[in-house]
Amino acid sequence: MAKKLNGRGEQLRSLVAEEAARIMAEEWLSDFGQAKRKAAHRLGVTDRAALPSNREIELAVIDRQRLFGQDSRDDQLRRQRELAKQAMTLLAEFEPRLVGAVLKGTATEYSDINLHLFADATEDVALKLMAQGIPYESEENRVRYSDDRIEYRPVFRFEAAGAQIVATVFPLVGMRQPPLSPVDGRPMRRARLADVEGLLSAECAVGESA
Repeated sequence: MAKKLNGRGEQLRSLVAEEAARIMAEEWLSDFGQAKRKAAHRLGVTDRAALPSNREIELAVIDRQRLFGQDSRDDQLRRQRELAKQAMTLLAEFEPRLVGAVLKGTATEYSDINLHLFADATEDVALKLMAQGIPYESEENRVRYSDDRIEYRPVFRFEAAGAQIVATVFPLVGMRQPPLSPVDGRPMRRARLADVEGLLSAECAVGESA
């Protein structure tokens, strides 16, 4: 059973969330867990019950964005989505989907651009990047599904115009079942290239009417 916090505990939880949001915004950090641990260490919080959830940190990030320059944040998000579109166009043969903070609109300046790719042969993605002369790093990412299944999926990390593209590769059958979000535990929302283009078009229309 989760430990119930008193008023001070709730205040500490809120402070850790706010500090984690600040760290993510200012210190080139996109990992919620790392930001949370760093914030707790700086604030001297050792009670795990006083640590916020990833969703609470995301909400603190959103609040911070509202307070500190909405216009500049909109420009930054538009740029990130444009870079996502370019990467998705390059990798179109792997049916790319945009996921995560850049899709949701909660990205900070330092957020990774996260893509899901689909290929039964992971090396096909590596060969594509090499053929385009794009240096990359490979790693694995742990993903969890609604049936409690856990998989370790290959990841390709590369840079585009100063932004980090993180492309996780799933088998073709993986299109039908998205993994759970590490932020809110729900199936991840995925956007096709056409969806991203639609978002960019809508943003341009808003900008022109402003």
